[in-house]
Amino acid sequence: MRASEKEADMIAIGSDHGGYDLRQKVIAHLKERGVECKDFGCPDKSSCDYPIFGVAVAKAVASGECEKGIVICTTGIGISMTANKVKGIRCALCGDPVSARLTREHNDANVLAMGAAIIGEAVALEIVDIFLETPFSHGERHQRRVDLIENC
Repeated sequence: MRASEKEADMIAIGSDHGGYDLRQKVIAHLKERGVECKDFGCPDKSSCDYPIFGVAVAKAVASGECEKGIVICTTGIGISMTANKVKGIRCALCGDPVSARLTREHNDANVLAMGAAIIGEAVALEIVDIFLETPFSHGERHQRRVDLIENC
């Protein structure tokens, strides 16, 4: 069953201990902008396993419970690989604003991954804004490629 429109506009967010601090900053930033988010954890900076939180965010997006997702670990690599294991997820690891814009325009990415040890707070928040504000282009070649991704 599809979640209500109000819930579908929500952003799912999760991290492991390495992404905890940046996740808190992203959540505060989203709240300041009036964007609702559902926090899938982790609960604190104690060592934990990123696949648990990456999968939780990805499943929330894939099910329609949340519109898009944001996942954060130390490098962004492991958590993005985990999110992409969930059918229907196109998670992009972005470390710069241009990649965030292009992955939305060209790939219709629905989950953003970031590496907390790779990028600073200011760049991370800019990436989040661009990712959430940029629409998919719906260009014929881009749609064809997204369809190929979805059907592989």
